[in-house]
Amino acid sequence: MRVAADLEVRLQRGAGDPGGEGDVVLHLRGHDSRLTMEVSDPAAFAGSADAPAVRAFAESLAASGVVVRVVHDGRLLVCLGAVRAPWWQRRATGSARIRLGSLRGAVTSARARARRAPAVLPSASLLPPTTMWPIAPTFARRSRRRVTGTHDPARGGSARLVLVREDVWGGERQPIFWLGDGVTIGSDPTCDVVLRGLAPLHARVEHDEEDEYVVRAVDGDVRVHGARVLGSVLRSGARVDLGPHHLAYYREEHADHGRPYYGRIGGELGRQRPQPPGPRPAV
Repeated sequence: MRVAADLEVRLQRGAGDPGGEGDVVLHLRGHDSRLTMEVSDPAAFAGSADAPAVRAFAESLAASGVVVRVVHDGRLLVCLGAVRAPWWQRRATGSARIRLGSLRGAVTSARARARRAPAVLPSASLLPPTTMWPIAPTFARRSRRRVTGTHDPARGGSARLVLVREDVWGGERQPIFWLGDGVTIGSDPTCDVVLRGLAPLHARVEHDEEDEYVVRAVDGDVRVHGARVLGSVLRSGARVDLGPHHLAYYREEHADHGRPYYGRIGGELGRQRPQPPGPRPAV
């Protein structure tokens, strides 16, 4: 999800709010999936009355891949959305999608809860009730599998490409593109992976009959480990460069065929006994 925002919002406090009678001013600005919200009062939404609405807002941002930094006087208070908070912060905020940015943010929240400030945001009770599904929880445990080779008959291994970004905010995750049975990559909105600055259909990643993932150039340059290629089999840890974007390929070892008996390249003096030909070992 990509947005462009430059929005100012004023919320009127209740008459009995001990925090003051002036309006709370929010100024939201930013673009793409990273936004910054300047607040006039850092304690306005930190009270327990607004906590459910703030947690719901953070979860909806995370579902859309958006991060909102909340600041006051240039100081970071908290990050909401597509971030991961450490366990000790989750106990205080009740959400993994709310990451405190500073000690001031934690102190502000504690003070607002102590004075029991009334809610500033609309009540969560105005939202329609959610439907519990499934009705009963599933208690089935994952079966443990004994790995005997590097070939997965189910053609699994969770193959994915991870977009490498240097300007990552605290708690933010790198974008992950799951490959499945293959994807198209380019700047055209119809592509499975849309990246700006590429050809409309720049490259394609195919899942072939040999259970290998192969990247192929279509209308743009493709480099694997710095070498320009028209097509190349991908191994876990491979670096794929598409125009200005850098991606890393990963696949679980039980399904990656890079090295006999568990997928990695190298190790044990780089000498491996050959994997037997013929039918591939079952997992």
